[in-house]
Amino acid sequence: MTTSATSPELDRLIQLLARLPGLGPRSARRAVLHLIQKREQLLVPLADALHMAAERITVCATCGNVDTADPCAICADPRRDPAIICVVEHVSDLWALERAQATRGRYHVLGGTLSPLDGIGPDDLHIAELVARAKDPAVTEVILAVNATIEGQTTAHYVTDMLHGLDVTVTRLAHGVPVGGELDYLDDGTLAAAIRSRTPF
Repeated sequence: MTTSATSPELDRLIQLLARLPGLGPRSARRAVLHLIQKREQLLVPLADALHMAAERITVCATCGNVDTADPCAICADPRRDPAIICVVEHVSDLWALERAQATRGRYHVLGGTLSPLDGIGPDDLHIAELVARAKDPAVTEVILAVNATIEGQTTAHYVTDMLHGLDVTVTRLAHGVPVGGELDYLDDGTLAAAIRSRTPF
């Protein structure tokens, strides 16, 4: 009969942390040990922050972002350009674009991509809500900032079809050579996309 070196409470904390992306059981154990060793500086403030987040964080009914207010800070910001809606798959993509300060428009989170094999159809995503927003006369451009995967491109084509006939320009992110990239290290698909998306110098 083997006995556990940790209490049921610690085991539960480790198991919960191990469910987070990028953390397995071993990393979760190290994280828990670190939190315990820094109890006052990390563990207690983290517990308070998690409790507050669980109580206050909500999903923006307009764009799908997560925030402590509805509408979220981006949708409520009068300095944002109401003519542009940037469509992303997930909130993490929205955060990445915000971190890069890539656009001053508004956003729309689809909540994933079309994937018939996984049983994800148009009704499982926030496509109808996007079409309704795009009908606003103030909106002139919809940027499809979806991933360059088969599912992402399939979703982009479907969304483009749904927006057909509306008075909006539908654009997509350029595909090709990343900043600082070296051609010899790029895959064939990226190189082909870069050639197709070439621009005047």
